[in-house]
Amino acid sequence: MSTILITGVTGFLGSHLLESFVQQELDVVILKRTTSDTWRINHLLDKVRSYNIDTVDFKTVFEQEKVDVIINTVCSYGRSNEGLVDVVNANLIFGLNLLDEAIKNKVRTFINTDSLLPRNLNDYSLSKAQFADWLYQRSEMIQVINFKIEHMYGVKDDVKKFLPWVTKEMTDKTDDINLTSGIQKRDFIYITDVVAAYDLVLRKRSILPDWSQFDLGTSIFTEVKEFVLILATELEKLNKSKIVSRLKFGAIPYRKGDVMIPELDNTELIELGWKPKVSINDGIQKILKEK
Repeated sequence: MSTILITGVTGFLGSHLLESFVQQELDVVILKRTTSDTWRINHLLDKVRSYNIDTVDFKTVFEQEKVDVIINTVCSYGRSNEGLVDVVNANLIFGLNLLDEAIKNKVRTFINTDSLLPRNLNDYSLSKAQFADWLYQRSEMIQVINFKIEHMYGVKDDVKKFLPWVTKEMTDKTDDINLTSGIQKRDFIYITDVVAAYDLVLRKRSILPDWSQFDLGTSIFTEVKEFVLILATELEKLNKSKIVSRLKFGAIPYRKGDVMIPELDNTELIELGWKPKVSINDGIQKILKEK
């Protein structure tokens, strides 16, 4: 049985991947920190082997584990007042150290989590793109699969991200919820569809080349305003209170360089056998069911 090492496992995507792998009874090793908040994965910790990377170095991990596949989901968005160095360390330096040790220990496959945001939009997107450049350069030494993900959402998401934030604002009955005009479009992809793509490439990695890069999205582009209005309408039904009237679209400007419609081509992933299954309405229902 192949051994899979996952990083960023206490985060949104990493925790959902771990849930899937444990259900499939795969052999999993996880990296975290002694200070990591493990609320998403507490029920899974006794089913995997865990290393605290702030007390054990990569070399020790690979001496103790024969890892076949690495799945890297570590990221820093810079939303919690992290400085530039913190963002770069998380998105680039951590990955480079992991990649270097993986090559030394003849790991077969490195699956990376990247972003579809424009390279120079912000510190997060630039540092992610720089790591992808290094992965491409080293792909002659280790098979690389790079996922460029659009706007994923779902249960157990990071509360600092837009959709959980606006949901909380609606639920808290904030008088005015100030938003942009919301005409920018996003490809909203539910977390289980993202996990399904990772599961697929795990199964089919033997037929993939040394370097593969997949855009991960549904190819259905929806205005942010439309998504928020659907969410608000469903919350109104649940809470029996007016929400839509509190949404102040156009009250704040777009952020500098904000993308109005993403560039995405999921053809290669579709051809490999993946297809999204969760619609926006179904995804919103799943989120609200967990509240």
